Amino acid sequence: MLARSYRCGLDAAIDVIGGRWKALILWALHAEPLRFGELKRKVAGISEKMLIQALRELEADEIVHREVFHEVPPRVEYSLTGLGQRLNTALLPLGDWGEENMTGIAKRRGVTPAPRHTA
Repeated sequence: MLARSYRCGLDAAIDVIGGRWKALILWALHAEPLRFGELKRKVAGISEKMLIQALRELEADEIVHREVFHEVPPRVEYSLTGLGQRLNTALLPLGDWGEENMTGIAKRRGVTPAPRHTA
């Protein structure tokens, strides 16, 4: 087996957030801890299997914290660690760029952008 090495910091960061879902999970967790079902609803389109897999990987990378509450019925909440909060902050400019360019990107890729939510 060949040893993996990172060529730069971006290489390491992409390894942590790579794939379709991880950045969306991070964004969903930015405001507060969420239970699994709440997280699944906030990350539209993700399957239960993919959410479990992504959460396990993010937990292994110390980006997400999983807390089990020993109650009846049992409750589990997911939240960002300090490292996860810093990563989310680093992703904010990427999200801004996406917002500014979403219409053009969607047009070129044949995708319909979701309606924008206003606060």
